[in-house]
Amino acid sequence: MMPEPLTLVCPSAGPRLRDVIETALCDLPVRNAQGDLRGARILFALDAGSAGMDEPTLRLLRRLRSEPGCLEGSVCGFVVDGETELYTKALAQDLALAANLAGAALPGKPLVEGTGSLYNQHILAARRGMSWEETYRARTRELGERLLAFSPKRVGRPKLLVLHASESGRSSTLWMGRELSRRLSGCCSIAEISLRNGTIHDCRGCSYSACLHFARSGSCFYGGAISETVLPAIRECDAMLFLCPNYNDAAGANFTALFNRLTSLLLQCDLSEKQLYSVIVSGYSGGDLVARQLLGAMCLNKTVSLPPRFCLLETANDLPTAQALPGIAGRLDAFAAAMQRSLCQPAGNSSEIS
Repeated sequence: MMPEPLTLVCPSAGPRLRDVIETALCDLPVRNAQGDLRGARILFALDAGSAGMDEPTLRLLRRLRSEPGCLEGSVCGFVVDGETELYTKALAQDLALAANLAGAALPGKPLVEGTGSLYNQHILAARRGMSWEETYRARTRELGERLLAFSPKRVGRPKLLVLHASESGRSSTLWMGRELSRRLSGCCSIAEISLRNGTIHDCRGCSYSACLHFARSGSCFYGGAISETVLPAIRECDAMLFLCPNYNDAAGANFTALFNRLTSLLLQCDLSEKQLYSVIVSGYSGGDLVARQLLGAMCLNKTVSLPPRFCLLETANDLPTAQALPGIAGRLDAFAAAMQRSLCQPAGNSSEIS
């Protein structure tokens, strides 16, 4: 049986991106994109140029946003090449969120970017004993191999960790999260942790050797609630549900501190088999900005994988408004059912949603 090929989607490419793709993927099974992309293993090769996006890439982004099922069942990764030090990650986040909402799963760390100078490769290049250019090509090949091999982990009774920093009885986001927990209680073991409990210190930016020293003992320089409670719970869980109200078009400060403190956990264990889900509630607008922040921090950076349509995006300025949203019960039902399908072993080996 022939292996499933890697589908290459490359709206446009300058000389360096063409060279990277041709060299890195030369002996992998690759086909150019044609027609239906559902169920495919897709590598998007994107040229950010000097302005962040050209017309062919804009058309691709518009298609993904306007055809919400066009990548159903697919697995996606991204190589983004730029002429300057700007825009590569912004373009990757835009395409990654659009692909995910169109039905694609994203394995952990699905992005390889080449800034204009390739300085962003210098740390890995030094560790590998390679040039920056060689490191860029090697990482692109490794991403292609991971896309071909990716299979999300499913277990009989997944451990779901619910994280929030909201006030009970007032938060619409927390209410939605607990409604999901209620629906999933028959098939998941659920733990809820509030990031409001205890002092949450942000990362101080220790040296790599200092971070590694503390990581070896399962801690970090600051200790506290994140080291003592949150990081051990993330280590033990199969999936996380982040409940993130939109604060000034960003996740709250406690979540930002958690993102920054996760480096010590990454030095201890692999997070790539864990899945991330989120409920994002905006008072007015901008939930997609928070979704891109979560995707960028946890998946593109911290190696956690994203199931298709990882986030439930709602708009409600207070709890009564959220509870009265037209169709909210049905959307919660559908999101919980999608979580069960993604996390649990096939029907017959796991409980149904209660």
